[in-house]
Amino acid sequence: MWKTIVRRFLILIPQLILLSLLIFLLAHIMPGDALRGLITPDMSPDLVARLREYHGLDDPWYIQYFNWLRRIFLHGDFGTSVTFSRPVLDVIGETMMNTVRLSALTAVFTYIIAIPLGLLAGRRHDTGIDRAVMIYTFIALSIPTVVFAIVNILIYAFNLGIFPHTGSLDVTVRGTWNIFISRIHHLILPALTLAFLSTISIIYFLRSEIIDYETSDFVLTARAKGVPEKKIYSGHIMRNAFLPIGSTIGLVITGLFSGSVFIETTFNYPGMGQLFINSISGRDFPVANTLVMFYAVMTVLGITLSDIIITIIDPRIRIK
Repeated sequence: MWKTIVRRFLILIPQLILLSLLIFLLAHIMPGDALRGLITPDMSPDLVARLREYHGLDDPWYIQYFNWLRRIFLHGDFGTSVTFSRPVLDVIGETMMNTVRLSALTAVFTYIIAIPLGLLAGRRHDTGIDRAVMIYTFIALSIPTVVFAIVNILIYAFNLGIFPHTGSLDVTVRGTWNIFISRIHHLILPALTLAFLSTISIIYFLRSEIIDYETSDFVLTARAKGVPEKKIYSGHIMRNAFLPIGSTIGLVITGLFSGSVFIETTFNYPGMGQLFINSISGRDFPVANTLVMFYAVMTVLGITLSDIIITIIDPRIRIK
């Protein structure tokens, strides 16, 4: 297991370098630069030239790229945000916890919804319950995230007024407990919106695995020996059916970070997803590059977490 973890991180280094190079090349061919949104008509050409020199924008792209890598590896400096004139890590750090809260609550809602529906569809396949669950998955699969988010905002925020439609905290509240309640209140609608669309693969995996194992040889043998049906499901079918679910936990959690980009933008939720969109539109490439690197690291960590979980569920993999 430790060899696998070390190998993942060693492979991550060239992947991140290639990814950062690709991002720099795409940034170089885009029209405009990082100062596009900062230059005003009353700025003198000398001031603009000094700003470009200060940010190194007059250097060729490969010089800017290697300077950026050198600062990261030698000094741990990811650069300065052009938009905020502050260190990139400070800017990202202010929004990271909001995204972590949103992703964590979404993951909880996702498994609370997906696992019971997958179990019902698997155990009651070819019945009305199974067809209802499949209709739900087809609808969730066909609805774009942004459209579903807008519909929920119109219904639950504007028409019913149950949830807020913007922000992460009511600035008028005071006290630790009230702040906690306000944050949860702002999180529920975007988290549920993303969770309903994130349950599809889990439901499909669980349903198909249960149906396959119900007709497997060891299950038929257990039934022939008179093993109670409840014990067959708990000790034979469920343990094997949850293997694909365990193998995707890390990827699901990682996907929530990247999937929150659309949710945060639609709900105007101040997280890393909204910061990423703003950094791209504002040509703030130090922030955008660092966020892309963060998502890449999270993907590798998610794959590694999935490997660890599946070895815990299935000892045969651990033995190999």
